[in-house]
Amino acid sequence: MARTDFPADLLAAQEELHQVTAALATLYERLPWSVEPHDGFNDGDTWRPRQRPATKGWSQEDREELRRLQDRRLELTTIVATHEFWTTLEGPDRVTARMNLKHAHDTPTVDSPAA
Repeated sequence: MARTDFPADLLAAQEELHQVTAALATLYERLPWSVEPHDGFNDGDTWRPRQRPATKGWSQEDREELRRLQDRRLELTTIVATHEFWTTLEGPDRVTARMNLKHAHDTPTVDSPAA
């Protein structure tokens, strides 16, 4: 199934879902390890040592941004999963189309000609 076979609103929702998911991953990487303020710890005497630095926790702005992104991701997931387009397909065709939609915005690689 080619990219053009999908309705524009379904493609747009899937693309935004990818963007929101990437924004969430970036946010999680930036946030401190503990939501709440914590003095940190060092468990160096255990069989598998662990340590974490002290942290002030997440700011209110970070919590709000996280909630906003999570809510939008849920909304977009629902839009994509329940789109009317899926009723036009059955069985393996529906499964294949759902998998293709996930990659509809991937940039195709151009194979260089053999020398």
